[in-house]
Amino acid sequence: MDSTPVNWEALDSLVIDFAKSENLIEEFFSSPSPLSSPSPSSSVSSSSYQSRLIIRQIRRCLEAGDIDSAIDLLRTHAPFVLDDHRLLFRLQKQKFIELLRSGTDEARDSAIECIRTTLAPCALDAYPEAYEEFKHVLLAFIYDKDDQSSPVANEWSERRRFDIAGLMSFVLRAHLHAFDPVFSMTLRYLISIHKGFCYRQGVSSPISDLTERLLLEEHDLPAVPQESLYEAPPFDEVDIQALAHAVALTRQGAVDSLRFAKGDLFLAFQNELCRMKLDVSMLDKLVHEYCVYRGVVDSGFASPSVSGMQNPSEALKVNQPEAGYCSSRTCSLEVDHATSKHSDLETSMCKAYMDGSTENNVDMNSTQGTDAEFRYAFESTSNCEDCSTSGSHQTGVSKVLRRNRNYVTGERSKRKRWRGRQDDQDYTSGDSFHECSKLDFNATATCTNMSREQQGFEKSFPLDRNNREDKYEIVLGMKELTSRGMAAEVVEEVHALDPHFFVQNHILLFQLKQVEFLKLVSSGDHSSALRVACSHLGPLAANDPTLVKPLKETLLALLHPNEDALGKGLPLNSLATSLQAAVGRRLGIEEPQLMKIMRAMLHTHNEWFKLQMCKDHFESLLRIDSLKEVNTPMLSACSMSKSNADSCTQGSSQVTVSSSTRLSGDGGSPTQVSSRDGVCDENEILKVMEFLGLPRIDAIHLLAQYNGNAETVIQEIFA
Repeated sequence: MDSTPVNWEALDSLVIDFAKSENLIEEFFSSPSPLSSPSPSSSVSSSSYQSRLIIRQIRRCLEAGDIDSAIDLLRTHAPFVLDDHRLLFRLQKQKFIELLRSGTDEARDSAIECIRTTLAPCALDAYPEAYEEFKHVLLAFIYDKDDQSSPVANEWSERRRFDIAGLMSFVLRAHLHAFDPVFSMTLRYLISIHKGFCYRQGVSSPISDLTERLLLEEHDLPAVPQESLYEAPPFDEVDIQALAHAVALTRQGAVDSLRFAKGDLFLAFQNELCRMKLDVSMLDKLVHEYCVYRGVVDSGFASPSVSGMQNPSEALKVNQPEAGYCSSRTCSLEVDHATSKHSDLETSMCKAYMDGSTENNVDMNSTQGTDAEFRYAFESTSNCEDCSTSGSHQTGVSKVLRRNRNYVTGERSKRKRWRGRQDDQDYTSGDSFHECSKLDFNATATCTNMSREQQGFEKSFPLDRNNREDKYEIVLGMKELTSRGMAAEVVEEVHALDPHFFVQNHILLFQLKQVEFLKLVSSGDHSSALRVACSHLGPLAANDPTLVKPLKETLLALLHPNEDALGKGLPLNSLATSLQAAVGRRLGIEEPQLMKIMRAMLHTHNEWFKLQMCKDHFESLLRIDSLKEVNTPMLSACSMSKSNADSCTQGSSQVTVSSSTRLSGDGGSPTQVSSRDGVCDENEILKVMEFLGLPRIDAIHLLAQYNGNAETVIQEIFA
């Protein structure tokens, strides 16, 4: 089945922006100079981050019933909230309840004082119903908090704490412009669409176990628009319906949201998205796993030489992942500490690695015998001496990575350190990051349970299979070389790892040889380019007819020898990601769950808007359009090998629904929408949606039955 390709570089950008915005990652040796001034963009990001921390702190106080502390924080950081008597009345009413809840005589006296000095005055001018609410809450003096049949049982309910906490968070986010990072809003939106699509089409979601836990059912309460805003001019019905159906609001709810945002559709949309609650700890784990896989942050399996450790030997030990990351792939990892007899060797290796001269400064033969089993984290990608008796790969599996050390180690030096939410203890102290059962990323694939294919691969792979650092570094190194167009070196490296790899992944070999061919053409070496075509591309195409067309298109590069064929024709980053996934699977490194989630959700996003027969108003705001921008001109006909296709359709095959509809034009609303039942005018669709309160799909189907006439549809419904 078809699967929506994903621009992983665009996702990298979104995820990195998220991690930076939430201060989850940091540079190694990060010590900002007092003389350096932050850039405007970093200042804005820092300001938003600090505002979000304050909002979370206020929220925690309210959820704990500590109203006085919340009011003190509001007075310091957001005094405008206390100037709004509607909000102040709600706060004081909750304070009154919390004082009575404590049950002491002193607290009861304080509750009476609260009524006299603050609650009663606020009730007079908060909002029309406030005084009635004030008189009603006084019944709490009479009815016990445990009496579930009392008329004030709802007032006593601790759920009220969370309601007012959500309301205050909503107001503070909007006024302080402290919206969540784009990536978290994109996830909320795509998950809600995915759920809606699966429910409407009656299909099961292959990622429901993750999406149900990631996006919670609860929503924060919306803020009530000020009375003066009720005089605002009417909003465009297109905006009302777009907002209502994007975030599952009633029409009146969408109107109120637009009023609160003073008519700004995108601001209202962000407000509504941030009302949806995400499991932050689970999101952090997904992001951490993805960042490790993509080489954004250090894996945590072993600390890199640039981590700033004072004792070099400590950097050579395989460590458990730091708090903030949990995966079944790491659960079975056992740490073997080096014995004292290795201390001198550890120190010399670490120093040599930091100097970039391990091969010259350390005699690798000295590690044979007893020391041959000692595995060190850094040079595993450059020293792969096979200490087994097989002798099949005595020359080492990563000599190409050694030869291209400047590329690989240069890329590694750019990695960040995962710090987690150290600034917000609410999301770290209570999280069970080491309990893998809570978030089972991949229950069927662990370090100790390997497929037969992988077990066969391990026989020819001389590294310790439990040394995850070795495998991550090799895979990331090959990904980096591929993204730089160093195809010949990658083929040699992969062949050294597993001589049979390209037998089962011949499409990847064809693509790599395409890169090599185009690189030679661009350099003017046509003879070598033709040798590559005759020796590799031709035979591969002869065995797979689907490669004939790409081969012809590749050979056309000879007609324009002066053009940059490599730069124009090949999406190297996409190829690098495909190679990383394929080689990673052979090494027992599964794709991150976030990649599977995004692949499935972007697929259902496409299918959903085919059914809607319109363009998503908000995909540019959330950068969904960039996630779908995958440019594969030269490889379009062969980009999906069988193995890659199986991987890419995971998470989407079960929700694929064929549709004969087509998307409407770009930009705004189309004048007419085509469907298999006929042509519907956009204004007629909006009219039916408005008067009958129907989803867009149902409105289109009804119009198709009555020749596209909205008045006829409405008359028939009410007849």
